[in-house]
Amino acid sequence: MFSVVFPGQGSQKIGMAKEFFDKFELVKKIFNDADNILEFPISKIIFEGPEDKLNLTENTQPAIFLTSYTIFNVAKKEFGINFDKAEYIAGHSLGEYSALCCFGALSFEDTLKILKKRGRSMQEAVPANEGSMLAVLGSQLSVIEKLIEENSEDCFIANNNSPQQVVVSGLKKNIDQLSKVLNKSKIKNIKLNVSAPFHCELMKKATDNLKDEILNLTFKEIKNPIISNYNANSSISGFEIKNLLVSQIEGRVKWLESVRFMIDKGTKNFIEIGPGKVLSGLIKRIDKNIGVKSINNENDMKEIINNV
Repeated sequence: MFSVVFPGQGSQKIGMAKEFFDKFELVKKIFNDADNILEFPISKIIFEGPEDKLNLTENTQPAIFLTSYTIFNVAKKEFGINFDKAEYIAGHSLGEYSALCCFGALSFEDTLKILKKRGRSMQEAVPANEGSMLAVLGSQLSVIEKLIEENSEDCFIANNNSPQQVVVSGLKKNIDQLSKVLNKSKIKNIKLNVSAPFHCELMKKATDNLKDEILNLTFKEIKNPIISNYNANSSISGFEIKNLLVSQIEGRVKWLESVRFMIDKGTKNFIEIGPGKVLSGLIKRIDKNIGVKSINNENDMKEIINNV
C-alpha cells in the first residue's frame, strides 16, 4: 500500500520543472495556461527568478503547486504511472491544494487562483517584517510548548513536522525572545526565511479574506481520501474538506500526526511529488522503516513505474 504526498512552501527553487518544459508539449501547455489564468508570467519567475520574487508567498504558492501538478501529469500521462491506487493523499500546507487538484477534486484554474490569493492574504495578514518563524530541532513538542507557556507570549506551534522538528510562529520580538530561551536551554533553533508567521492566530485576517472564497470552491467527488493538516484525519467529503482548508490557515500543520495516521492504516510506502525532498526527509525521520520515494525527474519516474 502506498500514499502520495505533496510539498509546501520552502521546497521552491529557480528552474524547477524546466527539464520537463523543454521536453514535453504537455508541460508547455500547462505553463502557458497558468500564465494566462494568473495574468502574469509565473513561468518566467519559476525558470529565471529572481529568487526574492519567487520567494514572495503570493508567487511561491502557485509556483510550487504548478511544479507539483506538472510532475504529476508527466508521470501519469507520459510514463503511465497509475496513482489512482493510492490509499491516501496528503500535502503540507499549500500541498493539500496540490493533492486535491491532482486527484481531481479541484480544477487547475480554481487551484491557481485560490493559491495566488491565499499567498497574498497570508503575506499581508501581518505588517511586513513584524512576523517570524523559528524551526526548533531535536526537542520534544511538549518541551517546546512548556517553554513557550513559561517564557514567551504570542508564540504558537505552527508545524509539528517530525519527532525532531517543530516550527513556531509569532511576532518577531516574541520569536527573538523564544530563541534566546531555547539557546539558553541548549536547544537548536533556526530562524526561517519567510514573509509572515504562518499557521497561527496571527493569520486571522487571511482567514477572513479567504473563507468565503474557499467555501464557494467547486469540489468534485474525491475517491482517494485526503488527510487534513488540521485534524490529521481522512476525509472524502467536499463540504468537510473545504471547512478544514479554512481552519488550516490559522491551524497547526499536524504533519507528524498525519504521517503516523497513514502508517497506522497500512501505508508501507510514500511517494512525494513536487520540487525538493523535504517531506521524504521528514517521513524517514518519523519512521525509518517506511519506504519513501521522491519524484523530481525522469530517472525517478523510470525507477518507480513498476512499483505502484
